[in-house]
Amino acid sequence: MTTRIIITAIVACGLSAAIGYLLLPILRALKAGQSIREVGPTWHNSKAGTPMMGGLMFILTAVLCLLVSIPAMTDFSVFYVLALGLCFGLVGFLDDFFKLKFKRNLGLTSIQKALLQMAVSAIYLYLLYRADVMTCDLYIPFVNVVFHIHPIVYIFFAMFVIVGCVNAVNLTDGVDGLCGSVTVPVMVFFTAVAIAMGKYDLALLPASLVGGLVGYLFYNWHPAKVFMGDTGSLFLGGIVCGLAFALDMPIVLILVGLVYIVETLSVILQVGYFKLTHGKRLFKMSPIHHHFEMCGWKEIKICFVFSAVSVVMCAVAWFGISGWLG
Repeated sequence: MTTRIIITAIVACGLSAAIGYLLLPILRALKAGQSIREVGPTWHNSKAGTPMMGGLMFILTAVLCLLVSIPAMTDFSVFYVLALGLCFGLVGFLDDFFKLKFKRNLGLTSIQKALLQMAVSAIYLYLLYRADVMTCDLYIPFVNVVFHIHPIVYIFFAMFVIVGCVNAVNLTDGVDGLCGSVTVPVMVFFTAVAIAMGKYDLALLPASLVGGLVGYLFYNWHPAKVFMGDTGSLFLGGIVCGLAFALDMPIVLILVGLVYIVETLSVILQVGYFKLTHGKRLFKMSPIHHHFEMCGWKEIKICFVFSAVSVVMCAVAWFGISGWLG
């Protein structure tokens, strides 16, 4: 079973790269180019027009890998997680579509996205609960303690976590290669956890994304030939959260998703400090990857450092749950 999972990751890498080779000319022909935020670093203006929706590379790869694996599957709960990712990816696709249609950086309004994301999260959690895939037990790493939460309270808690985490992953997609490279170790972690828990069919999804993201990074590494867009980043956010809840360990997101969390906190702190001090800034720019850019860090350095942090935190998370896995 482990061999099948490893083969899936390797095949997914080649498949994603092949899809990218075919997809890029189509995106260029459609003039699906990125508009650059006016408040972003001025040197990012040179990236205007770079094709977006590159997330379709690893999305299609994950879907194809799972469809091909159906004859050998015995547990189909993985498709709940895939469906969550696809629904969030669809929200991102709509956002990207409106950006392209109206030639602006802002797509859907914040309220529209929030309502859609909450609806998607609620449906996913309800289906997972009804299918007995998700319990309402809250597992605490390191101390290996489990708290049983009332289902209604747990679902509202889970909705807050999912919507927050998905948007945190979205914020991480700010420099070439960053979101993809940070998410690869997270997917490796979830693959290893699923295998350790004997959930081999579930492990196929993160494994396919390990390969799919590596294939995507062939095109997204600095200087990027394509961006994943909200289509890709919201899909990834949905998968990250979906896996955490499908494996019944959402608290682990604090560890494996530390980079995403810090990115989000930097925005919250920047806005709060700006309002409290009547115009002063805590960081040179937020999210925090832009702060490091303003400090002189190259995009490749940011990717390596942030990805290294992700690797270390995934290792810490593994240590924290090792007692639970036995």
